[in-house]
Amino acid sequence: MTRRGIEWLSAAASDPVMCRARWADDPRLPLMLPTGRLFDVVSVEQRLGMETFDQLTRHDLPHGPVMIDHKARRVGFFLTSNSWYWFAYFIRREAKRPVDYRYLSSDSVVVVPGPMPLSGDRYEWLRAPIRRPEANPCRPIALATVLGASAELLARVDRYGEKFSSPADAVAAHPEEPVPGA
Repeated sequence: MTRRGIEWLSAAASDPVMCRARWADDPRLPLMLPTGRLFDVVSVEQRLGMETFDQLTRHDLPHGPVMIDHKARRVGFFLTSNSWYWFAYFIRREAKRPVDYRYLSSDSVVVVPGPMPLSGDRYEWLRAPIRRPEANPCRPIALATVLGASAELLARVDRYGEKFSSPADAVAAHPEEPVPGA
């Protein structure tokens, strides 16, 4: 995390100077910060969050900082504050079935990793803030769209395992279909 990222993140604290001082003493220290003023956070279970993060990154879609809580097995996506309307609209529109998420805004708090967590710490950055994120109206839309698609992808993978216990069983179920390369 850069100094500008630390400044932006600590600005959300009730006492930003104390927040930066605590991180100067222990850069691994996770702290509880209020949401809603500088940022909102969408929290999802880890499997869905990791797939969504991978898809956003792989397709170079707009997204802000992303963190993981290993113990709670949740991933948090940071959005510009007041992004709820667009996120909620597009998640309802894009997801074929309801997606389980928590939207943290006003009157909520989130525990964030310190600026320099070590691998294996409970809280880690998947994508640390490097500066104050620019307001980008595409970010909540991209997150909602990819979150819905990732939930559907994982549901399809799970259904595959229920129907066929192995690839051989899948092929045996459709013997009339030609096998490529045969």
